[in-house]
Amino acid sequence: MQSFSQKVYAVVSKIPRGKVFTYAEVAKLAGNPKAARAVGNILNNNRNPKVFCHRVIRSDGSVGGFAFGNSKKIKILRSEGVNIQNGKVIR
Repeated sequence: MQSFSQKVYAVVSKIPRGKVFTYAEVAKLAGNPKAARAVGNILNNNRNPKVFCHRVIRSDGSVGGFAFGNSKKIKILRSEGVNIQNGKVIR
C-alpha cells in the first residue's frame, strides 16, 4: 500500500505542463482532503525532478513556496504557459 507521500508524488508527477493544482486539490486526489498543509510539507522535501512541485499553488491563486524561490517558480510557470498577474495564477 502506498504512503500518503507516495500518493502525493504520484498526483503531482501527472500534472500536465501549463496546468496547476492547489495544495488542497492534490490532498483530495491523494486521498486526504484535509491534508493540504501536509502536501506542502511533503513537496518541500521533494528532490525528484519528475515530481513537478512548481505546478502546485495556494488556494487563493498565489504561487506559494518553492525551494528555489518564488521568482524562479513564477518564471518556470510562465515558461509553461501559465498566466500569472500580481503573483497570482489566473485560471
